[in-house]
Amino acid sequence: MVPPVARRIGRSVLVVLLVTLAVVGLLSLAPGSAASVILGENATPEAVAELNAKLGLDRPFWSQYADWLGGAVQGDLGTSPVTGQPVSTAIAERLPVTLQLAVMALLIALIVAVLLAVVSAARPGSAVDRAINAVSSVFLSVPAFIAGPLLIYFFALKLGWFPVNGWSWISEGIGPNLKGAVLPALAIALTEIASFHRLLRTDLIGTLREDFVGVARAKGMSAAYVMFRHALRPSSFSLITLVGINLGRLIGGTVIVESLFSLPGLGQLLATSIISRDVVMVQGIVALMAVVYVVVNMAVDLSYRLIDPRIRKAAGV
Repeated sequence: MVPPVARRIGRSVLVVLLVTLAVVGLLSLAPGSAASVILGENATPEAVAELNAKLGLDRPFWSQYADWLGGAVQGDLGTSPVTGQPVSTAIAERLPVTLQLAVMALLIALIVAVLLAVVSAARPGSAVDRAINAVSSVFLSVPAFIAGPLLIYFFALKLGWFPVNGWSWISEGIGPNLKGAVLPALAIALTEIASFHRLLRTDLIGTLREDFVGVARAKGMSAAYVMFRHALRPSSFSLITLVGINLGRLIGGTVIVESLFSLPGLGQLLATSIISRDVVMVQGIVALMAVVYVVVNMAVDLSYRLIDPRIRKAAGV
């Protein structure tokens, strides 16, 4: 019998293969090619066809995909025909920016959402709870491409607290780096705050009605101790699942925010590569995002056995 972990790994590999194959297939349907971008608008059809043949872009997409997959398995993601840069090098240069934004956004969302959920669940239906739910609804309805310009207008242009755009690397100082990262991370985090808060609030309210919580209260334990020691942990399983799903999505969802704030991350690289029909670069970036997504979700699934002994016992682990 195949162990659960092995089955999970097999499904994850299949997901990555299907995602990258779908990307190649979709880009092959788009008009134009990397050769036409390289040669410019005034290039003749003959010159474009000649360069396509030289780069191997005139072959069927499945043939191109098979060659790319053979190299990717050996750790070679190819070289961009547009920039001439190895894909792995381009990803390594841009990945720290995207990872920092995603992790910062996730931390902001978790801290704010947990605090709001605890306050809401402590007095469900109160004026404070209704006000928090109203704010949460606003956050949920404001996508990043709207939140970004609003944050730039108020906090960068009006108040001057943060730079309008651009990026400072950590080597240039932690302060400038964080100042350049806070607004884009916050733009990404707003929607996550709302979804995390709503989910955790609902689970906390249900847990606080359980008998074991009533016993803890009867022993004279403080409300804060009961909330954080007894109620928060068993209420966090759905939140952990959502965090795992959203972390993978956040890494791929920084495209708009990085473009708005002119940040040199994977999102901006992906957007420019799609426009220039750089299939090799797009394949590499999408493959990385898919791997991160499935690895994080697999880790979340496995973490349940560590958090709750009942799940470990039911699985026979």
